[in-house]
Amino acid sequence: MFAYGTTSRRLAGRLARPVQLAAASQSNARTYATTATAASTVVGTEPQPPPPPPRQWTPRTFPVSAPATDPPSGRRPNGKQILRDAVAATDVRNDWTREEIAAIYHEPLMELVHQAGTLHRRFHDASEVQLCTLMNIKTGGCTEDCKYCAQSTRYQKGTGLEAKKTESVEAVLAAARTARENGSTRFCMGAAWRDMRGRKNGLRNIAAMVQGVKAMGMEVCVTLGMIDGEQARELKAAGLTAYNHNVDTSREFYPSVISTRTYDERLRTLGHVRDAGISVCSGGILGLGEGHADRVGLLHTVSTLPSHPESFPVNALVPIKGTPLGDQPPVDFTDVLRTVATARVLMPATIVRIAAGRKTMSEEKQALCFMAGANAIFTGDKMLTTECNGYEEDKAMLDRWGLGPMKSFEKSPKPAAVESEYF
Repeated sequence: MFAYGTTSRRLAGRLARPVQLAAASQSNARTYATTATAASTVVGTEPQPPPPPPRQWTPRTFPVSAPATDPPSGRRPNGKQILRDAVAATDVRNDWTREEIAAIYHEPLMELVHQAGTLHRRFHDASEVQLCTLMNIKTGGCTEDCKYCAQSTRYQKGTGLEAKKTESVEAVLAAARTARENGSTRFCMGAAWRDMRGRKNGLRNIAAMVQGVKAMGMEVCVTLGMIDGEQARELKAAGLTAYNHNVDTSREFYPSVISTRTYDERLRTLGHVRDAGISVCSGGILGLGEGHADRVGLLHTVSTLPSHPESFPVNALVPIKGTPLGDQPPVDFTDVLRTVATARVLMPATIVRIAAGRKTMSEEKQALCFMAGANAIFTGDKMLTTECNGYEEDKAMLDRWGLGPMKSFEKSPKPAAVESEYF
């Protein structure tokens, strides 16, 4: 017994040494910190140079949003409760606050994806994906200065993109038939124009394209820049299903990317489209140099419109050499996934489309987006001026994951009331 007690005391002494050493290290660290603080105080007393003049914005310099910071813990919104309430919804709401959106956006990613998928399955058939094909019917020659776009005349020297005439009605309808034969149910046409002023002949040709595509049993979407109320009504009369006009990013970050068209001008165009009875397609671009707060701002803009967009495209910037954003680093996939999931929670009845940048995503990343609530893709040869996933590639992918194409003009019914589906 005595020998055992002596051995135990020796062992206890050895085990105590690391604690003593740790305590000594903490003491040394406190001494070092005190010395460093004193040194910094001395340096701080020296005269400081005057602040530099405000940085002037040029096409090659872009202010970057400060990273989003969480509010103090005492005032942090209860993200879990906000998400629980959103997932239990049986109808859409248009009065989201930025604080609520930020709380949802910053929830743990896997939980956010799971809950967004749960809500998605109540408002949509989760086995269906809308297949859309986009055709550039008027390439280049745009007078806008969107820093990401190769079709601007301002960057033509660097991009080498030559402006072309508007495609003929016959060529467009032939492309639409090919898209339909390959499973696409929505055909989208884009023209590199700032607006439709003075383009009466162009509008008549586009109306003929719209009529021809709709006669094939396909949904029809166009993106033509800014339009007024009368032009919107003409397109509606031709049978247009949807009009795309992205807001791109938050109101605060927008001037860093575009200076030739205001944020409010974009919103006015959406108003004209909505008033004409045309479905609104409006989303954003991730990877422009924005921060999390700007993605929250983008989502706040679209989710508080008088009515939610019928579709919300999520684009990941495809940097194009020769444009001011040609060397921009790629956006993290987790940011794309977080944006998709948050959009699904905020706008449960909206179609969430994975748009530009999908070509760089692995099949598994795309599947995660579908699980988070994305239910539309662009498929075909091109995304305006960048590569797109091909028809056969997408057919094989959807088949592997047990997904099928959404039918034209078919929207999911409003869900029945439930107590809660938050698990």
